[in-house]
Amino acid sequence: MRTRLCDLLGIQFPIIQAGMGSFTSPELVAAVSNAGGLGSLGASTRSAASLKQDLVRVQELTDRPFAVNHTVRFLDKEAFALTLKAKPALVTFAIDSPGELVQRAHDAGILVMYQVPTAQRAREAVRLGVDVIIAQGAESGGFGGVVTTLTLLPQIVDIAGSIPVVAAGGIADGRGLAAALTLGAQGINIGTRFLASVECPASPQWKQAILAAQSEDTLKFEAWNDIFPVPEGGYPVVPRVLSSPFVEEWMNRREDASRESERLQGEIGAAIEQGTWGELLPFTGQTAGLIHEVLPAGEIVRRIMAEATQTLRAASKLLT
Repeated sequence: MRTRLCDLLGIQFPIIQAGMGSFTSPELVAAVSNAGGLGSLGASTRSAASLKQDLVRVQELTDRPFAVNHTVRFLDKEAFALTLKAKPALVTFAIDSPGELVQRAHDAGILVMYQVPTAQRAREAVRLGVDVIIAQGAESGGFGGVVTTLTLLPQIVDIAGSIPVVAAGGIADGRGLAAALTLGAQGINIGTRFLASVECPASPQWKQAILAAQSEDTLKFEAWNDIFPVPEGGYPVVPRVLSSPFVEEWMNRREDASRESERLQGEIGAAIEQGTWGELLPFTGQTAGLIHEVLPAGEIVRRIMAEATQTLRAASKLLT
C-alpha cells in the first residue's frame, strides 16, 4: 500500500508517529522509521542540548527518513536551528502559524508539514507553501480544536488540492487508516497509540491509564488557555487529557487559574523537568478506548498496515 505521501517522504507505509514533545525518544523514532513508517522526534519540552544529542542518536539507530516536530507558540530558536542543521526529511509545525519558518526549512532542503484544526488554517497552510497538511480532529490528544476528524478531513482535502493531507485524531488502528484513505487522506499521524508503546518514554502509570481508559474518560482541559493565554496572532487550541488532581482542580477554577497563571506555568515546567508530566496532565486522545496493550512500536506499524489492508479488501467487496 503506497500513497503520494510515501513517495514524497521516501517511506514504505503512510503512517507518521506524532511528535509528542519529550515523550518521544530516539528509540521510538527509529523503531517507527525502521518498520516503514515515519518516526518523529518532538522538540517541544526538550532542551536544545537534549535535542542535539537525540538527533545524533536517531541517526545512529536508523538510516531511514524521520521528522522533527516544533510547536510554534513555544518555539526554541536554538533547537530549530539545530533541526535545520540536522536536515531531517521533514519538519512539522503545530500550534500557531509557522510563517517564515516554512521558507527557512525549505531553504535548508527540508520538507514542511503543518498541523491545522480548521479549514481556515488549511487555507493558510496552502498560502505558506507547505508540503503536507495534517487535518487534526478534536478527538486527538494534545492540542486541538473542536471539529471532528470525520467532518474536518474532507474539507481540508478539498482545500489542499495537490498537497497531500494526513489525518489525525480518532485513529489508532488499521480501520482508522482505511477510513482516512477513503476520505482522501494520503496517510495518518497518530500519537496516543504510540504513547502506549514499549519505546515511548512516558511513565508506566500513564501507559496503564491509557489502557484502562474509555474514550469518554478523556476531556478538553479548557483551563490551559487561562494558564497560557493565547498570544496575539495565535489561535485557541487546548489539550485533551485524562483526569488528574491538577486537571480536576483547575477545570473548576478557571478565573483563579488565570490569576495564578505565572505560578501554574512554573508548576507545569517543573513537572516537565522532573518527569511527572503524566501525573499532572496526561495527554490522551479518545482512541484510548481502542488501545488495550502496550506493544513495540514496530509491531504497532505492522498491525495497522495488516488491518488496513484487510479492511480495504473487505470494503471493496461492497462494490461487487
